[in-house]
Amino acid sequence: QVQLAQSGGGSVQAGGSLSLSCSVSGDTSTDTCIGWFRQAPGKEREEVAAVRTVGGTYYTDSALGRFTVSLDNAKKTVDLQMNNLKPEDTGVYYCAADSPCRFTYIEAFEYEYEDWGQGTQVTVSS
Repeated sequence: QVQLAQSGGGSVQAGGSLSLSCSVSGDTSTDTCIGWFRQAPGKEREEVAAVRTVGGTYYTDSALGRFTVSLDNAKKTVDLQMNNLKPEDTGVYYCAADSPCRFTYIEAFEYEYEDWGQGTQVTVSS
């Protein structure tokens, strides 16, 4: 089992930046998928970005060019840098892991991930 501990987030005005970090511990495979999900108020959780430790990243169209997911193998963390934030980016952000990764590619649905972080609030005001 994999344990995920999140940090970061907060409140910012539109156009600002925030970063999230997900610390990964436990029984991890060399092939692990880490996804970042956003749950906006009243909506389902949706994946916005993901990374696979053997290589590759995924971004939704809305995140591409504004968000960057990065992997630090030495620290065993996965960071999500979010720039040019918009009010519609508001929500609770979760990191999730599937290890070993069973996905065909990198993009996956919520139900496909095994382990989850505790969530952190991101609020973007206009």
